[in-house]
Amino acid sequence: MPNGHTKKRVLFVSGELIAGALALSLKREGCEVKLYIENPKQQECLNGFVKKTKNWKKELSWVGKDGLIIFDDVGYGKIQDQLRKKGYKVFGGSAIGDKLELDRDFGQKILAKIGMQKVPTYNFSTCEKAIKFIKLHPLAWVLKQNAHQSALTYVGVMQNGKDVIGLLENYLKKDVKNISLQKKISGIELSINRYFNGHDWVGPSELTIEHKSLFNDNIGPKTGEMGNLMWYDDKEGKFFQETLARLKPFLKKIDFRGNIDINCLVKESRVFPIEITSRFGCPITYSQDVMHLFPWYDFLSAIAEGRDYEFKHRNGYCIALTLGLPPFPYEGNISSEYLSNGLEIFFDGKLSAEEKRNLHFESVVKKDVLGKSRIFVSKSIGYLMFLTGYGKDVSAAQKKVYSLAKKIIIPRFFYRTDIGKSFINTDRRMLKKWGWI
Repeated sequence: MPNGHTKKRVLFVSGELIAGALALSLKREGCEVKLYIENPKQQECLNGFVKKTKNWKKELSWVGKDGLIIFDDVGYGKIQDQLRKKGYKVFGGSAIGDKLELDRDFGQKILAKIGMQKVPTYNFSTCEKAIKFIKLHPLAWVLKQNAHQSALTYVGVMQNGKDVIGLLENYLKKDVKNISLQKKISGIELSINRYFNGHDWVGPSELTIEHKSLFNDNIGPKTGEMGNLMWYDDKEGKFFQETLARLKPFLKKIDFRGNIDINCLVKESRVFPIEITSRFGCPITYSQDVMHLFPWYDFLSAIAEGRDYEFKHRNGYCIALTLGLPPFPYEGNISSEYLSNGLEIFFDGKLSAEEKRNLHFESVVKKDVLGKSRIFVSKSIGYLMFLTGYGKDVSAAQKKVYSLAKKIIIPRFFYRTDIGKSFINTDRRMLKKWGWI
């Protein structure tokens, strides 16, 4: 075998564990995996589950040009481009692909160039500049921060923008920077994503209903996601043609090799793209983990090498559910008594093999205590783990994921109990009526 080893080697480079549990899936497939986590607040996550490294660049000789390097986050695109030129097999994206997500105004301009409806979006280096802008343009605005600080996101309510100004004035005291304002648009939120191998799509499109608010019925602060509902669409229908199909020439031009998502607000006859995600999604990757009927290593290697792949998947629906713990969804100088690291994780009864397969760990560590392996909450940013549930219909998927959630016992943990509810009650009927699904 190349490099004298018999196992498939994977160097997994993660900014903040966007798809960290995927490293465990690759290990379960029989791969030899080394995981690097950049965020200091998460570096002890998954200790005891997978081999870790403190310097991924020193592991390049270990993984070699026969192994696979995976980047699960934006911010590494330039490095990925350089590694590919040197002959390494790299999955992740590209430098310009990163900019599609990190610079919201740039992303909107590219979408406008390919014929999509541009949503007015403006970037500001400071809160003070954003406040002045709203005073000159009094509308309902969506406030975001141009990074992964999703807890800073706020969807304005007041048509004169005064509630957004009030929040910005508060952020100004805390020196929050790099603000994005986007004109508020109503509609049904529906995202579409697909894998791209540098010159063509690999596999079908995936449609997703995201649930970003902390509480049921979309109440409370925004999070990365508290859960989502997904399914695969093997037909390149109206929604695909109006979104990702238009983006293909651009992705080919920038040699993008990863997962790309456009989150949209959909009306009866129009699609408004509100943001691009040019990396693995979280927790959608774990739904894919359940829906895919093939090894991750072979699939991601094909994309990294620019090859096609026979994409086999389950039909039906999958729900991914986020479990949180204090101080989630906020970070900062929280008093130690409110932190959750060190808590033991218990399970009510013995889990079946299928239930274990639907646990996707993130902020956990495994320790040997008096000769017995036990699992504890690690130092983290609050995302504890993700649960998945698959079913032929949405109700069956709900039943699976929530029955599993009831078997987990951790003091003070929480989750939403309505993932998929709006799709069953209203969204599915309207999206079908309009011809989008």
